[in-house]
Amino acid sequence: MKKVWFITGCSTGFGRALALETLALGYRVAVASRKTSDIEDIIAAYPETAIGIAMDVTQRNQINEGVSKAIDTFGQIDVLVNNAGIGYFGAVEESEDDEVRRMFDINVFGLADVTNAVLPHMRKQRSGHILNIASIGGLRSFPGVGFYNATKYAVDGLSEALNKEVSPLGIKVTIIAPSGFRTDWAGRSANNSNIIIEDYATTAEKNKSDIRSRSGLQPGDPVRAAKAMIAITETENPPLRLLLGAAALKGARLKLEELKNDFDTWADLTESADFPIEP
Repeated sequence: MKKVWFITGCSTGFGRALALETLALGYRVAVASRKTSDIEDIIAAYPETAIGIAMDVTQRNQINEGVSKAIDTFGQIDVLVNNAGIGYFGAVEESEDDEVRRMFDINVFGLADVTNAVLPHMRKQRSGHILNIASIGGLRSFPGVGFYNATKYAVDGLSEALNKEVSPLGIKVTIIAPSGFRTDWAGRSANNSNIIIEDYATTAEKNKSDIRSRSGLQPGDPVRAAKAMIAITETENPPLRLLLGAAALKGARLKLEELKNDFDTWADLTESADFPIEP
């Protein structure tokens, strides 16, 4: 029988594309969204294999109810996709505390809470695959989105540790790191800071304007991304990290070069911090 998927953030972007692609392929899918009105069309199109889950990932009671509904309906969860997330634009100094904490609550703690609600079922099955949607911005940082970068670095680090913990139990983890895709991330899903500091006009402000101006014109295709994510869930040895988009690959390679340059250039000073080796 086809696998059961549980996908968060299905109102737009990767979540919606994944829900539609998996359902078209005959998978059973728990389609989660903060507002079920945003996913009514998906559920109506696949009444036998889709269920709608009303879930705000910052509300643990809704998470637990949603996971229980999926288990009661389908008997299991084989693939969890933590896709729900938001963006936020502002230089680090400009960023507003309440907006930053809200973003961490959704992008990091919400992801962790959903994962922890599903893990007992996957441990019982001794199988499962968790896809955590991070970003190339979780490997390489950019001006104007520093706190967003911080949430995605957190997702990357958490996922890497989780993989080491659950892989002996038959559970796989993959970090999805996309570059620019035609989702709503740079549109209504990302707020701007209300604080503007002119000294950041050529760095944070410029990058924000560049990203906003390309919204809807990015080279990444969410449907092709969804197909790629589905493909790795059907492989025996999926990657820990899957980059999506040519810009993600280019950016990751540049980061590797930067790291290597720093590590090699300062290797002697680095090693000098240890106690001297006894002869």
